[in-house]
Amino acid sequence: MERERKEFMVDQRELIHILHEVQNHYGYIPPQAISQISRKLRISESEIFGVLTFYKAFTLHPRGEHLITICMGTACHVRGAPMILDEFKRKLGVEPGETTGDNQFTLETVNCVGACALGPIAIGDGEYHGQMKTRDVDKIIEDLKPKKGKSAKNE
Repeated sequence: MERERKEFMVDQRELIHILHEVQNHYGYIPPQAISQISRKLRISESEIFGVLTFYKAFTLHPRGEHLITICMGTACHVRGAPMILDEFKRKLGVEPGETTGDNQFTLETVNCVGACALGPIAIGDGEYHGQMKTRDVDKIIEDLKPKKGKSAKNE
């Protein structure tokens, strides 16, 4: 039993490493990669799906160029996170877990980001925006959009 547990732990660490490499390359985990990893590591595809669905860092669908994450933890929730999420949904025209038609934005929610004193929190491409108000949503979206007609010389 102990030997099996050690083998699984080694396989799981290797699996997570491989999944990160695949996602870094494609931006998500494509179905064909799951089959190839399954054969290489000699583990079932269902074991791989178990890891993929357990860890929030992995996605089975292509993400947009920009990732917007809304914290829905208790502190953020009671401070208005549902209203912030609704405003992002309205502005972007997508539900959590979806990507805009132009592939610019993916909207996601998480249970907690561990910065409860700053809630409600929206994260745009890794940048935390605390004490969010619905009026702040437009600015975050605009700041993430590519600037048309700007070159490095103009900045």
